[in-house]
Amino acid sequence: MKYPDKVTIGDITVRDGFQHEEKFIPTDAKVWLAEQQILCGFKHIEITNLGNPKGMPQFKDADELLKRLRSSKKVKDLIDDVSITAVTIRERAVERAIEAKKEGWGPDRILLMVSTSESHHMKNSGLTLDEYWKMSEECIKKAHDAGLKVNGTVSTIWGCPIEGPTEMKKAVEFTKRWLDIGANDVEHADHDGSASPDRIFEYFSLLLDSVDNPHKHIVHLHTTRGWGLANVLAALQAGMTNFEATMGGIGGQPANFVSGVPVAGTGAYYYADPNITGLVSIEDMVVMMDEMGIETNLDIDKILETGNMVERIVGRPLRSESIKTGRIPKELKGVVKELETANA
Repeated sequence: MKYPDKVTIGDITVRDGFQHEEKFIPTDAKVWLAEQQILCGFKHIEITNLGNPKGMPQFKDADELLKRLRSSKKVKDLIDDVSITAVTIRERAVERAIEAKKEGWGPDRILLMVSTSESHHMKNSGLTLDEYWKMSEECIKKAHDAGLKVNGTVSTIWGCPIEGPTEMKKAVEFTKRWLDIGANDVEHADHDGSASPDRIFEYFSLLLDSVDNPHKHIVHLHTTRGWGLANVLAALQAGMTNFEATMGGIGGQPANFVSGVPVAGTGAYYYADPNITGLVSIEDMVVMMDEMGIETNLDIDKILETGNMVERIVGRPLRSESIKTGRIPKELKGVVKELETANA
């Protein structure tokens, strides 16, 4: 079985990971983690949502977070080589990003999102798909004029928690549409962990047969049912080379209860148990890829150290096995090594 020689991995913990937490994560902790991600070698990080914080108070510190990261002394020599992303589902958020970019502290890249399921898309954006495509085309032009890159995300590829099964070929059509209207790259999201490994392989094989350029396509996988790393393997087998994930595998639908206060979020959770949902663990993914001989250009030991600290930030054990068990040794050590040296 042939796998890619190297991959690109983005960390989206500060946005997608923390948005599901039912307590507000302090801004100081978010800044610290974003700095650590850059020091780990990540060139792509997603750190906030510029939408209205009334329904998602986890992002009420979006402006402060962006400003503090831009002015951080810890990463001042590295940050120019890092792409910082903010989610901007609607026009007002895009406008915020453009203004922030003009002022010198905004994101480098914004994210727009469609779902192949009309019901899920309406719940997520408040617009029909036709309305959203029209909005996106206008927003992409404005964003590019301001020097922002744009990601177009496709969701509910393998199924919808509201409507049920969906057609994978529709997601390929949506991908082509994103690229046609100017998106710089496309994220392909199994947002609730409903895809099995065979269907992951089928979809990404279909995708690459239709559009190629795997570096423009980002694999975003959840592990609600425990299939996360199996799905990563299936995507690698299909030829995908660009992935994103979160520390400890945290994340999911925006919380509807934050620091003791019920909030709108995006409505009632569509997970059977919101406490066990989440993305693929980035710690486990990079350790697995390293064992497979796939280059990530990341400091894996530092990632494991950072993952341990993320558990302390959120205040509970998370879903990474590697931060508990560590990496597999690359060379003999201890008594075995001493005996080998003596017999040389």
